[in-house]
Amino acid sequence: MAKADRLERLDIRRAELEEEYLAALVSALQLAAAGSWGLFGHNPKDRAALAKWAGPVEELCDLGQAIDRMRDDLGLEEFALHQEFEASRGPVASTAPGEPKQARAWLDRLGMPN
Repeated sequence: MAKADRLERLDIRRAELEEEYLAALVSALQLAAAGSWGLFGHNPKDRAALAKWAGPVEELCDLGQAIDRMRDDLGLEEFALHQEFEASRGPVASTAPGEPKQARAWLDRLGMPN
């Protein structure tokens, strides 16, 4: 019974962290969609933009890792939203859409206002 209670509490906490992650991601995406570059790290030479976004990106990564550990303990798959965010970061071809456009596309896909 104690293990079942522990797993239930862990699952509740996981759901809370996933909501917190989504809120933090949406907030960051809204700033990026408004014209702030650096969230996706497309230009690694722009140290100022990367530094400006270091805190929010670190928060998202820390939350994503904590969620993944909980999901692993619960026998669930990795947190797909964080995996997608991580996969979207880094250098891209010069013909790729800019970070504000990418952020707007993410917000649209998540059903969130720009």
